[in-house]
Amino acid sequence: MRRLRTRVAGVLLAVLALTVTTACSSEDGAAGSEPAAKAEAAADRVEPLADTPVPQLPVTVRSSDGRKVTVRDAQRIVPLSGSLSEIVFTLGLGDRVVARDITATFAQAEKLPVVTRNHDVSAESVLSLKPDLVLAETTTGPDEAMDQIRDAGVPVLVVDPAKGLDDVGPRIGTVARALGVPAAGEELTKRSEDRIAAVRKDIPKKTDRPRVAFLYLRGTASVYLIGGKDSGATSLLEAAGAVDGGAESGLEKDFTTITTEALAKAAPDAILVMSKGLESVGGIDGLVKIPGVAQTPAGMERRVVSIEDGVLLNYGPRTDEVLKSLVDQLYGDTK
Repeated sequence: MRRLRTRVAGVLLAVLALTVTTACSSEDGAAGSEPAAKAEAAADRVEPLADTPVPQLPVTVRSSDGRKVTVRDAQRIVPLSGSLSEIVFTLGLGDRVVARDITATFAQAEKLPVVTRNHDVSAESVLSLKPDLVLAETTTGPDEAMDQIRDAGVPVLVVDPAKGLDDVGPRIGTVARALGVPAAGEELTKRSEDRIAAVRKDIPKKTDRPRVAFLYLRGTASVYLIGGKDSGATSLLEAAGAVDGGAESGLEKDFTTITTEALAKAAPDAILVMSKGLESVGGIDGLVKIPGVAQTPAGMERRVVSIEDGVLLNYGPRTDEVLKSLVDQLYGDTK
């Protein structure tokens, strides 16, 4: 579950394009609105800062694993999550990235060699690229691979995983300081936070906040889970003016197997899913066949918000796009 938690929080099975779908409007449950198409096109690319910063190195920073890491050069960077790749590229240093994790598939990164296998790091693949710096999350693994990279003398900075909107600035700042571009980190943090604030300002003020259940689905592996207090979705849902139905119903863990009882307690007005997960169960038609879903208000109305896997819970420079899409699809014409 430790590995699952990380992947669902923004490092799992991503194609970093954003689509948000409500399925009430078509016979087969799939929507194809023009706004959704525009959102997808916009989210497939990151937006670097206007001015490319020049790293001032060496720097010594503290890694989340307690180690002190000295970065002497940053010509060849390997970020081991889609979220970290997004930050490096958005800081304007994407031309220094020499590899990617399988979850970094936004347009600027998609042609880079992949150094993970089934989401586990291949130390041999990383080291073959002679990196100056490896960026990882606390749950990046396996441990043996990470130790092998360190033993080869490569600096490895470990960053705490994102859990909510409050992590956007700190994660950007951590990466920027390690790359020797702290001023660019401050600029990107301000841009990101300002854009998130602008979206939140436009959220309808409603007395009855919609209840939303976050479902993690992998139909090909028969994995059907409902998010609870530690799923990572609560912060995003609350920012959108909604209630996390799973967390509010008393689910303390990150994810719990979906049951009819759990869904009844969550009583969602809408269901939030990752697009690959929705696809894996056969779209909306397949989703409502999962026991208990059709009996919820969301299931009866076929009200589903679908956001691409790697963007949804990244809590980074594009979180404003995710939040806006969530808000637009959750409230529709009622805004």
